[in-house]
Amino acid sequence: MKLNKVHHIAVICSDYERSLDFYTNILGLRILSENYRKERQSYKTDLALGEEYVIELFSFPDPPRRLTHPEAAGLRHLAFEVDNIDEAVDELEAKGVAHEEIRTDEYSGRRFVFFKDPDGLPIEFYEKALDEN
Repeated sequence: MKLNKVHHIAVICSDYERSLDFYTNILGLRILSENYRKERQSYKTDLALGEEYVIELFSFPDPPRRLTHPEAAGLRHLAFEVDNIDEAVDELEAKGVAHEEIRTDEYSGRRFVFFKDPDGLPIEFYEKALDEN
């Protein structure tokens, strides 16, 4: 089997407008398409990072809450690479997004930080390696 790349990640939100605002205005993802499925009372919105399709944002009426402590089996978090972790954290703070302390990966030596989307989905910013262009 030959896999080419990750095609997309699906995220189910509890408040569509709040989550759409977070992913577009806070994280800067771009809407590729937005569809309301009346029969399911659900939005399915495709979001891109630059030119790359990355997230399907779904809304459903009354989805169950995410289990976080202890962590449940399944998707643990969503991570985005950033050029500079300090600048990314400054931007989160300017937009009122709480975050954990910046840490350093003991294996790669690269810095990272965690924060949460409006439904508590853990999101990570992982700093690009200095030798990557």
